[in-house]
Amino acid sequence: MSQVSTLNKETQIPYHESHLFKLRHSAAHLMAQAITELYPGCKLSIGPAIENGFYYDIEFSEAIKEEDLSRIEKRMKELAKLDQPITCKKAVSRDDAKNIILKECTLGQGEETAIYKLELLDAIPEGDAITFYEQSRTDRKGEKHHFIDLCRGPHVSSTKQIKHFKLMSIAGAYWRGNVKNKQLTRIYGTAFETAEELEHYLYVLEEAKKRDHRILGKELGLFMFSKNIGSGLPLWLPKGTAIREALTDFLKKEQIRRGYQGVITPHLASSKLFEKSGHLITYKDKMFPFMEDDDDQAFIMKPMNCPFHIEIYASQMRSYRELPLRLAEFGTVYRFEQSGELAGILRARSFTQDDAHLFVTPAQLEEEFLGVVELTMGVLKKLGLTDFRARVGTRDPDDSKYVGSDENWELAQKSIEYACQKIGMNYEVSQGDAAFYGPKLDLIIKDALGREWQMGTVQVDYNLPDRFQLEYIGEDGLPHRPIMIHRAPFGSLERMIGLLTEHYSGAFPFWMAPVQIAVIPIADRHIEYAEKIAHELNSYRVHLDSRRETLGKKIRENQLQKVPYMLIIGDKDIEQNTVSLRSREQGDKGSMNLEELRNYLENL
Repeated sequence: MSQVSTLNKETQIPYHESHLFKLRHSAAHLMAQAITELYPGCKLSIGPAIENGFYYDIEFSEAIKEEDLSRIEKRMKELAKLDQPITCKKAVSRDDAKNIILKECTLGQGEETAIYKLELLDAIPEGDAITFYEQSRTDRKGEKHHFIDLCRGPHVSSTKQIKHFKLMSIAGAYWRGNVKNKQLTRIYGTAFETAEELEHYLYVLEEAKKRDHRILGKELGLFMFSKNIGSGLPLWLPKGTAIREALTDFLKKEQIRRGYQGVITPHLASSKLFEKSGHLITYKDKMFPFMEDDDDQAFIMKPMNCPFHIEIYASQMRSYRELPLRLAEFGTVYRFEQSGELAGILRARSFTQDDAHLFVTPAQLEEEFLGVVELTMGVLKKLGLTDFRARVGTRDPDDSKYVGSDENWELAQKSIEYACQKIGMNYEVSQGDAAFYGPKLDLIIKDALGREWQMGTVQVDYNLPDRFQLEYIGEDGLPHRPIMIHRAPFGSLERMIGLLTEHYSGAFPFWMAPVQIAVIPIADRHIEYAEKIAHELNSYRVHLDSRRETLGKKIRENQLQKVPYMLIIGDKDIEQNTVSLRSREQGDKGSMNLEELRNYLENL
């Protein structure tokens, strides 16, 4: 799942400026305070707020287990109720800051306990303010207690505001993300402003576990992974392949109707191609190692399809009469994701993009861009993903990864924003989310659990046509530079099927289901008639379940496999030339003849 924008949808306040962010940041400090009391001598490192909660990385002298979280959480609740003020304390100098760390942050336990905080202090740039945040209280005996931590903030004003939180899990984390450093214990938690929000979040997490595409993919026989093949390289089983083909056939028909032409390109290419496109610089960390042939020419497994489509365009001189040229491919690409980043088929090392590249004249850009947006929205509607929002990704002027002139970037961004305005599509602008060659429009989808996913994308590109010196002959007989539109309504088949598996909890719509109809004869004497029915319905994906099992068991197992419809065949059906229809959602639908059944299925 990709990172999505973290704006408050009503106020449009960035998450890092919101009260919820402060609350979660303060909850991380509250957890650290509880831990230092329960586990004296532990070494604190960092404890930030994150998208869905907070964490703290800590070095313990003893192993911490999941069952210890309830004890820490209990102490957190006790400390929160004490209404400890959370106040900012500024260091006058670095020496002053070091003394605070050694004497107050570690409660005088010495420099060894403060090693991570001292390293963080050294990393603060000269001239930047050095601040600490303190939680303090006085007990019934009049003794003062406090917890103080090196931190930029922000925080809420009192621990009493931290009411609705939950510690979630434990993981390992290398200090500063470097595998050569000490592995610390990371404790994750979450916090919300209301009990209802926390309860809903925990409910969604529990539902998400039930809907996990990795579990359902195995139970439903959609895909698998093999250690003998390698991490992140999925094998598609017959049922999963059926879903892929249903999605592919649907989009191919839509593309043909809109004038797209299919192409097929190799899985690898010369490194010179990606050097020319700019991918070799911007995607080098995601590329698999180079391979060399007998002539010492380097080859790369392709991370992108676009340079191949550019080469097809450039293979002959083009006239303005040929444009727009719409080239489409279900092209498999390869990216060397780190093992910790892999997540089933949602994030794999091999995946197939529903890629297309449109080569257009400046006069055609608006109409073609709108046509791509219309296609993308139509695809999402067909998939049942109707709750989405738009985000325009622009470049970060301080980042050097982007290629091309300021003028081209400005033209591309304006064309995207103008198109959105013309169709009345509300959008937000997200700086730094552009592709390295051009700005893009992303559609952020909300699934059945309210989770957001970045899926369909459309990009306007003036830069790659420049880099490859693409041309067409205009009406004036002179060469002109085309503009490219990159688009992928699914994003990738793997990721979309993973999303749909979780969205539908494996109960796919009829047109998409890997097995649409299960024909179930009650006894052996009904098999011949059942075979005839299955043959008559061979335009659908039909499974004949003729196992010598009880009817109840066969119905139950097909229900667990989430087959949309079952046809039960018994003596009465043979006598009357009918079938008994059973729906996955609605149960028994009664008996009907074959013509009535066909009409019923067609109406689906």
